Amino acid sequence: MRGAQASDVLGPLLDSRARALRDLRISVTDRCNFRCRYCMPREVFGRDFEFLPRSEILTFEEIARVARIFAHLGVQKLRLTGGEPTLRAGLPTLVRMLSEIPIDIALTTNGSRLTELARPLADAGLTRVTVSLDTLDDEVFRWMNDADFPVGAVLDGIDAAARAGLGPVKINAVIRRGINDHTVLDLARYFRGTGHIVRFIEYMDVGATNGWRLDDVVPGAEIIRTIDATFPLEPAPSNYPGEVVRRWRYANGGGEVGVITSVTEPFCGSCTRARLSADGSLYTCLFATNGTDLRHLLRSGASDDEIAATVGARWNARDDRYSELRAASTAELPRIEMSYIGG
Repeated sequence: MRGAQASDVLGPLLDSRARALRDLRISVTDRCNFRCRYCMPREVFGRDFEFLPRSEILTFEEIARVARIFAHLGVQKLRLTGGEPTLRAGLPTLVRMLSEIPIDIALTTNGSRLTELARPLADAGLTRVTVSLDTLDDEVFRWMNDADFPVGAVLDGIDAAARAGLGPVKINAVIRRGINDHTVLDLARYFRGTGHIVRFIEYMDVGATNGWRLDDVVPGAEIIRTIDATFPLEPAPSNYPGEVVRRWRYANGGGEVGVITSVTEPFCGSCTRARLSADGSLYTCLFATNGTDLRHLLRSGASDDEIAATVGARWNARDDRYSELRAASTAELPRIEMSYIGG
């Protein structure tokens, strides 16, 4: 840090609801090689869609600088996201730069490039990986990702991550009524006993292009009942305060599963996450409409303490609780797309 440490100036941050800043999700690109219908539907993100020009995306040096500032403000975990983060050229170089900060570094990916990148990322200092895999049904999966990408290639990526020491791998599955809800038990069965952890996510109204309807949501409680009927489950405690997943253990051994219930059982009250978009805007909620431009500060000569003060002021004023306020009318509100700030 240049000058006084940001932590000396502001210390650990609390928002207007006494929620600490502990997690930072960093989008390294707004591009993706999938066109998942709940995230980047091809009808919107098609051939003519204008993604961010390279000059507007934060450099690795800028990302590392912001990460150091956030670490001094109390952030304990970094998660690299996208778009699809493994499309960012030289990603292991960024991980190596971030590994110089005493902080946990994780990655969320669709798994399409893990067979080639898992080992370099682990060697660079990546500690954990989460892979999005919504179903094991190959036909359904190809339809959902709308890129004709096969399940088998993602499973190969999960295996590569485990061999590289990035296990236990977490598998995120977004469940949508009438699309892949019939394959929930298949996912649970396949990964039970492997050491990997499947986390079933309620279909959320992120962004404004995925045609979200409440009727499409499969409640987490229903998912747990489905699994419990075949593999008895028992509740497990959270690993840490603010953990968004509700954990369940297999009663007869075999590991655990989890559900993320942003729609039916919101967890806004314990949310500790901030998000940095690929072009350097700070968002304090996944369902946000406006961000705070940090890129301008980075490129206009602002000191670390000045940037820290801007972050601190924004977090102190934070009162987001979209999921607690969700109603039918919220579907019409403008929101930033998930592909822009990560999940």
